[in-house]
Amino acid sequence: MKNELSPLLQRLDELEMKVAFQENTIEQLNQALVDQQFIIEKMQLQLRYLAQKLKDMQPSNIATQAEETPPPHY
Repeated sequence: MKNELSPLLQRLDELEMKVAFQENTIEQLNQALVDQQFIIEKMQLQLRYLAQKLKDMQPSNIATQAEETPPPHY
C-alpha cells in the first residue's frame, strides 16, 4: 500500500509547489500593477498641471505673421 501512495504523494507535493509558485507570481504581478497605477496617476496629475500652466500663459507680445505689416519695399 505504501508503494501505491508514494507516486500520489510525490504528485501532491509537486502540485503544492506549483500552487505556491503561482501564488507568489500572482502577488508579484499584482504589486507591479499597483506600482504602475501609482505612476500613471502621478503622470496624469503632472499632465493636468502642465495643461493648466499652458492655458494660464499670457499670449505672446510677438505679432503673428498675419498681423505683421509688410516690409516697405512691397
